[in-house]
Amino acid sequence: MPLTVNVHDAKTHFSRLLEQAHAGQEIVLAKAGKPYARLMPLAPTGVKRQPGRLAGRVTEAFFEPLPAEELDAWEGK
Repeated sequence: MPLTVNVHDAKTHFSRLLEQAHAGQEIVLAKAGKPYARLMPLAPTGVKRQPGRLAGRVTEAFFEPLPAEELDAWEGK
């Protein structure tokens, strides 16, 4: 269940609220008693990128210049 905190109190105790959010607590910031924003932990990041994972999958054609018609389409002509 989220913790609701007034904006004024959130300003005063922002560091503590950040620690709580980092620990998994969802905090709803309220302005004049109405929910205004949500402070919550970030989702864990995905798998780290590994350079070279696509080695051998990209052919030389990938590096060829695009045809004029396709360039025009990208540029909205």
